[in-house]
Amino acid sequence: MNRWVRTTMLSIALVTLAAAVAASGEDKPEVVAEKASQSWLAVVDAGKYGESWDQAAQSFKKAVTQDKWIGALKQVREPLGKAVSRKLKGTEYLENPPNGPAGKYVIVQYDTNFENKKPTIETVSLTLESDGHWRVAGYFIKPGE
Repeated sequence: MNRWVRTTMLSIALVTLAAAVAASGEDKPEVVAEKASQSWLAVVDAGKYGESWDQAAQSFKKAVTQDKWIGALKQVREPLGKAVSRKLKGTEYLENPPNGPAGKYVIVQYDTNFENKKPTIETVSLTLESDGHWRVAGYFIKPGE
């Protein structure tokens, strides 16, 4: 085998290995749940509060009615204005947390700036539901540091 063929084959092998490593990282619960939280926050950012409730976890829907959820977001979220920036602060994977229902969870935190309130910390709690999808089980906003 000449040098060019060996180099090409090695390059292909390295690219394939790199792709496999990257793909396995995307399957981590923290990564998948963080992507789900971004999608859900986009719905909230668009003012589609009823749709955000529809997309939430069953435990979330049992805890708060759609009307109460919409009212809470109108009262708390709307005065903040539009989200100007949102930066991932961190994620944490939990299984069967103490003082909570059994299950798999990911807590995602963002440093977020809104038009009328800077800085804030948004916390999105997601749970892995029986259909294999990560869905929002809780959402909190508090003043940032």
